[in-house]
Amino acid sequence: MRLSQYFMPILRDDPKEAEIVSHKLMLRAGMVRQEAAGNYSWLPMGFRVLKKIEQIVREEQDRAGALEVLMPTIQPAELWKKSGRYDAYGKEMLRIKDRHDREMLYGPTNEEMITDIFRQGVQSYKDLPRNLYHIQWKFRDEVRPRFGVMRGREFLMKDAYSFDVSREAGQHSYNKMFVSYLRTFARLGLKAVPMRAETGPIGGSDSHEFLVLADTGESGVFFDGDFHEMDWGKVEVDYDDAGAVAKLVERFTSKYAATDEKHDAAEFERRVPAAKRMTGRGIEVGHIFFFGTKYSEPLGCEVQGADGKKVAVQSGSYGIGVSRLVGGIIEASHDDAGIIWPEAVAPFQVGLINLKVGDAASDEACLKIYQALQAKGVDVLFDDKDGGAGGKFAAMDLIGLPWQVIIGPRGLKDGIAEVKCRKTGARENVALDQVVGRFTA
Repeated sequence: MRLSQYFMPILRDDPKEAEIVSHKLMLRAGMVRQEAAGNYSWLPMGFRVLKKIEQIVREEQDRAGALEVLMPTIQPAELWKKSGRYDAYGKEMLRIKDRHDREMLYGPTNEEMITDIFRQGVQSYKDLPRNLYHIQWKFRDEVRPRFGVMRGREFLMKDAYSFDVSREAGQHSYNKMFVSYLRTFARLGLKAVPMRAETGPIGGSDSHEFLVLADTGESGVFFDGDFHEMDWGKVEVDYDDAGAVAKLVERFTSKYAATDEKHDAAEFERRVPAAKRMTGRGIEVGHIFFFGTKYSEPLGCEVQGADGKKVAVQSGSYGIGVSRLVGGIIEASHDDAGIIWPEAVAPFQVGLINLKVGDAASDEACLKIYQALQAKGVDVLFDDKDGGAGGKFAAMDLIGLPWQVIIGPRGLKDGIAEVKCRKTGARENVALDQVVGRFTA
């Protein structure tokens, strides 16, 4: 993509309304624009990141055996009244009426609807287990939306729902999602620590939050320093092997980690040596729940068991804040100059900078490299706009692409381009005929 043809409205100064780093940088880098309190338009740069995160989440859900569906954003209030949550959920739920005066709501979550869908489609234990998920925009009318996409009113979420014939089978479904989340966050370049957490308005017995450590986190966290030494990137397991999956989950849950809501100071001191007791702040990027028959019983979701008797289905729900992750990644990966994107979710892999637009040799060299990178499938943003070197460097650092290829008359005299790694700041001179291979090897 040529920068001269792109829509990337960069802001020079920090917006006054932005309180945290991710909000400031997303606005400055032209990723989003606020339309109303807690509601944002996603501009091309931000939307590319959003879609890359969404795809990684989807791939890991599919890998774990979940099946993708799509449910409507507007739900009938009747289902929520049957479950008992319509009045209990609170003012965060946006309640509306259609032209026929029927009570509706803009879904903040989908436990009731998916349970009703499943109830109508499955009658026998032989059709279990199943896990259905979708990636959809939600709305929660936050009393004080703040921190940009970190606590907005409208947000993109992956929510999955498992259905099993027994508590034991339901635990295996819960464990599979636990492992899937470990893999998902590792692919996104994050170490999201799983912590015991409150179940909140979802309800149920078992619950874990996955939190990214960041100074601006909204939750206090207490955890074993061993988490820093664990390799999230090597979470490999056969999802059909319940014993192996449970053993892997136990590796993480056996170590102390809790949000401030579930923290037990005495247990923390008893289980964790003083030198390894870690505290800080965390950003929730995922939350999983097992709630058994909380929704299946009031909604009549039953199957015929192996003994011929009807049994209420055991269920769990599993959420990942896809749009929230954009801000969470920035909170965990930035410096004073701007964003530092992990390669897996970067809007472009390479930023190609022409330091002397209008110079025949520079223009020719840049165009040749640009076309060759595109031909090899490398996402490249080509800064072909006239402007000073300082402004070009600052803009590239701000938007945080993993690599920069810098071409100018001085380097061309020696047949080289300068390649900069955004994460480390390291620079190296690379022969012009080797630049493309540098990113396609």
